Amino acid sequence: MNTPATPGSPDPDGLLAEQLLRLTRRLHRIQKRHLEPVGITPAQSRLLRTVAHCPEPPRMADLAARLEVVPRAVTTLVDGLEAAGRVRRVPDPTNRRVVRIELTDPGRDTLRELRSARRAAAEDMLAPLTVEQREVLGGLLSALVDHDPERVC
Repeated sequence: MNTPATPGSPDPDGLLAEQLLRLTRRLHRIQKRHLEPVGITPAQSRLLRTVAHCPEPPRMADLAARLEVVPRAVTTLVDGLEAAGRVRRVPDPTNRRVVRIELTDPGRDTLRELRSARRAAAEDMLAPLTVEQREVLGGLLSALVDHDPERVC
């Protein structure tokens, strides 16, 4: 960690944070463009992938925690995906007050389409980097992402 910048001096951490924010916005735009033909939003895509990676159908609260959003946002995403037939709400076998979310066959088909769309979006984003630079970036991003003790599922 760098020491605080003095007035008028460059703030390397602040500049890095700004670059990451700009990169995130750019990634979101590219991803949205590639997901449009699939008929799904980036947020819906993320929810579908999260459900697919859970060992059992997750609860709505688990999804909200994992996606780091408020429960109402998960409800809205699930409503849209359920209307499209990609997920369904199922009762928890041990607690009938709990609702779990499971993928449907069309949801699994959508996940296959998403893999291709995400690969194309990643190639657009990473095109300026060499294979070696991509490996370094992957390691750096893993160090940042994997440092999350609150992961659920």
